[in-house]
Amino acid sequence: MTAAQQPDGTSTISTAIPARLDRLPWSRWHWMIVIGLGTVWILDGFEVTIVGNIASRLSEEGSGLPISAAQVTGTAAALYVAGACSGALFFGWLTDRYGRKRLFLVTLAVYLAATALTALSFSSWWFFVFRFLTGFGIGGEYAAINSAIDELIPSAYRGRVDLVINGSFWLGAIGGSLLSIVMLDTGIFPKDLGWRLTFALGVVLGLVILLVRRHVPESPRWLFIHGHSDRAESLVAGAEKDVSTETGRELPSPGPSITIHQREAIGFGTIARTVFSRYRKRSVLGLSLFIGQAFLYNAITFGFGTILTTYYPVSSGETGYYFAVMAAGNFLGPLMLGTLFDTVGRRVMIAGTYLLSGVLLFGTAWLFDSGQLTAETLTACWCVVLFFASAGASSAYLTVSEVFPMETRAMAIAFFYAIGTAAGGISGPLLFARLTESGVVGDTTLAFQIGAGLMCAAGLVAAALAVPAERRSLEDIARPLTASQR
Repeated sequence: MTAAQQPDGTSTISTAIPARLDRLPWSRWHWMIVIGLGTVWILDGFEVTIVGNIASRLSEEGSGLPISAAQVTGTAAALYVAGACSGALFFGWLTDRYGRKRLFLVTLAVYLAATALTALSFSSWWFFVFRFLTGFGIGGEYAAINSAIDELIPSAYRGRVDLVINGSFWLGAIGGSLLSIVMLDTGIFPKDLGWRLTFALGVVLGLVILLVRRHVPESPRWLFIHGHSDRAESLVAGAEKDVSTETGRELPSPGPSITIHQREAIGFGTIARTVFSRYRKRSVLGLSLFIGQAFLYNAITFGFGTILTTYYPVSSGETGYYFAVMAAGNFLGPLMLGTLFDTVGRRVMIAGTYLLSGVLLFGTAWLFDSGQLTAETLTACWCVVLFFASAGASSAYLTVSEVFPMETRAMAIAFFYAIGTAAGGISGPLLFARLTESGVVGDTTLAFQIGAGLMCAAGLVAAALAVPAERRSLEDIARPLTASQR
């Protein structure tokens, strides 16, 4: 790494750090990053699923909380998503300015405090406030974590790792579903205690993650751009030493260096012009992918338990079994298809998973509307639909985290997550709660069809605009704003 002082006091450096990170073979160092950072989606899946599965119990007399099922799956769900959108924007800006590590510790602390206070809810307004703040912390996690993951994982593995990590949301969903079965069993816990202990267990899980996360390093890419070249060099040299010792092999020569004009901060106006002017087509792509997946997941799966208890002879204490099966299908999608995003390519796989899941959802809606499905076969249909939809939804986060310049990465993730999720995740639950509460099959069918249509539309946009980012360095996909133009 070489540096030169500029008249304005800043430095211009030439560094091979991005190339050195990309040439690293997979190692324990990378597993530490995946475990420390990827677990946020397990928390999110746990949170969303628990609330969906306990909705019926919370609305029952004797739960200790005066609230209706529609308020839980509608108002509270919408507030959770609104909090996530707000948190993503707020913490996303701070992440680009103050670094990845500092913020992914802060956002987890916000989540822990809000979840603990949710467990103490005594009225609907208290429950609503702390569902919003829980989402606020989780939304901040999305921006900070996705930024750090993509900047630390080698380019050859970035697609599959990002998809599997985002898909781990469904491991949390499985845990939340199975846990809700035990916690809602009145033979074990009273009605007013089981759901509170469920939220408390989320706090315990978060504390364990916090202990692991302390050892995850700051992004060297963020460090050298923001004037911390020595720290970046030390981190990468340490990682290279650990990987060489583990593999017993000499590392291959890195690719070319990049010259950077270091800056402590990038103005919001510069970020906006970059995202919406220089990369206008990529912005359309990001919005399309997020709106499609957000409506499908936030609008429809929030009310899955209500669908089962409304249209089929399934009790509130049994919905967890069905959701666990469906969640397993969701996790298997990114796990089994993730490698193809690095080999077959981004455009084919993103467009294919979106279109196929949308078409299959239209088929499921038709079968549901015609009365040909039982609770078991509906769950089986959802497993197939969401096997592909989950891989597609995960690729939305991958896309917006790799197709914009490094200085805008966290803010870009936050913006597209917030806008897309607000469009489908705030209006969706409110609309869907009304549709399912009506008990009219046609109303629920309409919600399915809307979600399917948006997924197909996003798939068509991806077919036209997706960026062939597979196995390419982040700096090659989108040149840093601070890079020398020479």
